Amino acid sequence: MKKYILFILVLSIFSPIIACNDGSEPYTPPKEKENPDNPVPVNSGERAKEVFDLINAKYSIGQTGFYKESHPSQPGDPQYAYLWPVVAINNAAATLEKLGYDIPYEKMIGTFQSYLSTGRAGNNISAYSSSTNGSTGQGTRFYDDNSIVGLSLLEAYSITNDESYKELAKDIIPFLKSGIDPILGGALWWNEDEKNMMDNPNSNKPTCSNGYATLFLLRYFHVCDDSEKQEILNLARDLYNWLSDNLFDPTTKCYWNDKNVKGEINYTIWTYNTGVMIQNGIELYKITSDRKYLDQAIESAIGSYDYFAKIRNGILSFPDHDPWFNTKLLRAYIDILPYHSTAKTYIETYSKLINYAYDNARTSDKLFYEDWTGKQPNRYYLLLMQAAVVESYGAIALYEEQSEDN
Repeated sequence: MKKYILFILVLSIFSPIIACNDGSEPYTPPKEKENPDNPVPVNSGERAKEVFDLINAKYSIGQTGFYKESHPSQPGDPQYAYLWPVVAINNAAATLEKLGYDIPYEKMIGTFQSYLSTGRAGNNISAYSSSTNGSTGQGTRFYDDNSIVGLSLLEAYSITNDESYKELAKDIIPFLKSGIDPILGGALWWNEDEKNMMDNPNSNKPTCSNGYATLFLLRYFHVCDDSEKQEILNLARDLYNWLSDNLFDPTTKCYWNDKNVKGEINYTIWTYNTGVMIQNGIELYKITSDRKYLDQAIESAIGSYDYFAKIRNGILSFPDHDPWFNTKLLRAYIDILPYHSTAKTYIETYSKLINYAYDNARTSDKLFYEDWTGKQPNRYYLLLMQAAVVESYGAIALYEEQSEDN
């Protein structure tokens, strides 16, 4: 997640709780629109497809299957988008594929291979790099990036039944194993190049790397050969336990960002870190039937809503920055709903927020602001910001379909 390192570090330095202490204020309901008794129903799937088409019109690089990092282009942009927003638009596309829209889903998933590099830092382990020259991976190889690619590949396998996607996902596991060592009691570093470097703020073991590796391994557990299952489960459980022991905040029931090489904790709390740990608790409960994992997931779901859902700029919202992070918390709320009925309220709050943004937080080109309360456009030009809208609407549409079926 190279492009955004500086931004996140600045936030962390100036306020360890900025991810949530961002303007809570008394609630003033927005003005009612015309004909409030008969509002026009929102079709979340159609809105997801609308924004997806807008992305392809503005960010696609011809018919290559690649995307630009920004629209309009920004100084310092790479030739092709970084891996993180490419994963984001693929996550978004998967929701549209499940909704039955005609999109080039498998062509999009195939683009991942252009980010693959066969070795780095003196090893010959294949992994996905943060950028590409159009044919092979370039730049740093992040452990969280590789896990979210793995999750996308497993999702592609579930959608298409093409075994090759499962095999590509399996190939990521040796890279993840290579990032674990006994320092700080185990767990993954953030990236391959900055392990165990004193006074380097990027040399840390974060929730994102370990949380998404855990989720990837648990999802892989469901489809792997029986001979692999025990090793995969043990590895996932070790990472989960490390996070619970080292980065769980007993006050908010959320998760702190990381522990650095000195053993110091970065107390910043981000929506996606807690979201992935909610999902991990659900998966571990499904696999082991151990109720403690589900109880921990429910506890974090309740705590995260209490912590993150605030009145900002007159709107009940989740943090007014980094919507991709918020999207991952939404996915967790949808996953936990069968076990925690109050999560319906959490999802409804999110749905109202994105629909408010649809009407009030877009540029003249219809690109969504980073800030869905509509106060500041901020990084609207990034592909990552727009992909988060598509995935959010797509996830809500799938949730609404399932609710109708039940």
